[in-house]
Amino acid sequence: MTTTQNETVLSLLKLVGLGAEAEYPALDALAKADHRYLRDLKINVGNVLNSSQTLTKKEALLLALSVAVNEKLQPLVDSLTSAAQQEGATDAEVAETIACTSLLSTNNIFYRFRHFVGKDYYQQTQPGIRMSIMMNPVLGKEFFELMSLAVSAVNGCELCVRSHEESVLKHGATEARVFEAIRLASVIKGFITLL
Repeated sequence: MTTTQNETVLSLLKLVGLGAEAEYPALDALAKADHRYLRDLKINVGNVLNSSQTLTKKEALLLALSVAVNEKLQPLVDSLTSAAQQEGATDAEVAETIACTSLLSTNNIFYRFRHFVGKDYYQQTQPGIRMSIMMNPVLGKEFFELMSLAVSAVNGCELCVRSHEESVLKHGATEARVFEAIRLASVIKGFITLL
């Protein structure tokens, strides 16, 4: 591994608060091959976490946290929680991020099933899934919907994506803000595949 590639990996890990003591075989494979994608990935991760025009740093970190929770990557969950708290996220906001991610994972499976099968019985029967956190979210309705949209996009629920995109715009988000949130979720998900 070249010194430059090793520095790129270390810099990339530092962006998300991960230490170099753990093993990252996929990142190491890219570094050993001196693969240019590492530089792109470092730039992409840095841009989505630090250079948003429509998301605050805290919001970007909470959205990244929701993807890490969704992908069940505890070291990244821990580091992003800490980073979000350093940017002012409260325990209640972190907890709601975790709860939102769990609820959306539930909903994404349920509504994706309904959409795939398309039978009247499944469409007309009440889901019976409690969703009280959606009524008065600590994060505010607009940001909660934005996070719901990002998680739904990661999980590939077309019906949920359409519903949350429409809702977040009704709550005052711009299409530019939606675009940045989805770009962030996709970059963080792509990064996680290498961890």
